[in-house]
Amino acid sequence: MDEGRYLLDNRAAGAGDRIAALSALFDPTTFRHVDALGITRGARCWEVGAGGPSVPRGLAARVGPAGRVLATDLEVSPALAAAAGPAIEVRRHDVVRDPPPRDAGPFYLVHARLVLVHLPDRERALRAMIDVLRPGGWLLVEDADPALQPASVIDAVDEEAALANRLRNGFRALLAERSVDLAYGRKLPRLLRAAGLLDVAADAYFPIAHPACAALEIATVRMLRAQLVDRGLATAEEIERHLANVAAGRLDLAQPPMISAWGRRP
Repeated sequence: MDEGRYLLDNRAAGAGDRIAALSALFDPTTFRHVDALGITRGARCWEVGAGGPSVPRGLAARVGPAGRVLATDLEVSPALAAAAGPAIEVRRHDVVRDPPPRDAGPFYLVHARLVLVHLPDRERALRAMIDVLRPGGWLLVEDADPALQPASVIDAVDEEAALANRLRNGFRALLAERSVDLAYGRKLPRLLRAAGLLDVAADAYFPIAHPACAALEIATVRMLRAQLVDRGLATAEEIERHLANVAAGRLDLAQPPMISAWGRRP
């Protein structure tokens, strides 16, 4: 993926706040699935597109000193770099263009959250992750499906909610310009089966009015402020008014369903 095409660059100002909000929202769901897949002490794991340190650290706590967690990203944030240690290796890695990290595997678990949806060659990335699984190892992929639930406020009863939804539409337009598949999440079970994985299953988590939804909204809108204005998708006044509405707690914000799908290599 061309680095300039990624809308939500981990190096941008405010990216740390966004990553922290995503962790608060979705880490409990991620680790519910990780624990259900039976990760054991001494296992090897690959966290693809780690972003922040929370998932690598959670995996490291589960695999223990005898295990190993490889955390990779297209650009390594300072927070992720700081997580490196005896059980966690951090690398800059492009899951589409670079060879799979076979030297660190084979892996019992490969996990990617909010990664594949942004990639131009999702099929190649998916194959790379499967290829480094050990026999019986698990792939856990989690991606949102904004087309399934596009609204920022699903109970849109006033102008404040309508403004929030207009800005969310602008966000989706910016994503679509970068070839993000806004309906990718729902495809995951089919794609994992087609890739030859066994015991494929999936579920979805749909946060509404979670405290971290507000933090995520503020961080995301601030990161995209200039692009929304430059593209004529919102005015500076509308953005400031929306941020004030969110900060005042007047909106029951939602996020698109996060669809988690998993399957086992034969």
